[in-house]
Amino acid sequence: MSVLLINGVYFPTAYISPTSSLVAMTTAKPILRRNRPGTKAEEWCNWPDEPFEEMESTLAVQQYIQQMIRRDRTKIDEILTAPEGQDGMVWKYEHLRQFCMELNGLAVLLQEQCTPKTCPQMTATEQWIFLCAAHKTPKECPAMDYTRHTLDGAACLLNSSKYFPSRVSIRQNSINRLDSVCRRVYRIFSHAYYHHREVFDQFEASTSLCQRFTTYVLKYNLMGKDTLIVPMVGAADNPVMEAQI
Repeated sequence: MSVLLINGVYFPTAYISPTSSLVAMTTAKPILRRNRPGTKAEEWCNWPDEPFEEMESTLAVQQYIQQMIRRDRTKIDEILTAPEGQDGMVWKYEHLRQFCMELNGLAVLLQEQCTPKTCPQMTATEQWIFLCAAHKTPKECPAMDYTRHTLDGAACLLNSSKYFPSRVSIRQNSINRLDSVCRRVYRIFSHAYYHHREVFDQFEASTSLCQRFTTYVLKYNLMGKDTLIVPMVGAADNPVMEAQI
């Protein structure tokens, strides 16, 4: 009688059918949710979805949010709705991290035409001129410098071991800092919309990022409607805008 070696244990083949679970265990390929070096753009993150309750990493919330965006970026309410039992402060924090990461894509598109010569101030329409808080005393900056300073400052804060030492639990006094980040980050959208409309429309068509951000800040009361100057159809009058967490 022949034997089969499975995971270091020998099993008599007489007791193993071709469809047995033991054989299946040896033939099934594990799902590797990892982008290998040399992965092509069209194959990036091209793996099956994983239920949130099965995610065991400390980065599970980030992974779940990114999974929802890849699945369908236009289903904004679903993307922004936390899974049952998820800590609300961590949920809001992780979404803001994701927004800042994606906004770097808009900054890259803007840099060719948004120069110190064309945009010497960070403006949105003729009524709004924003001062950059990255300096000892807030002062005017060229729009692209303001954009870089804002995203760099947001990254430093959101990765601060002092204010956000954990990705699974966040203190209330730390979460209170998110609204100021949201206000500064939103100015990047508003400048792009009013002064680089073609670039804004191109980016928004492929990401729905401003629509999602607008819905996010209203849903979780991080900004007031009167400060949202980029028209987003359906965001401001969405019936689910009341904070749910």
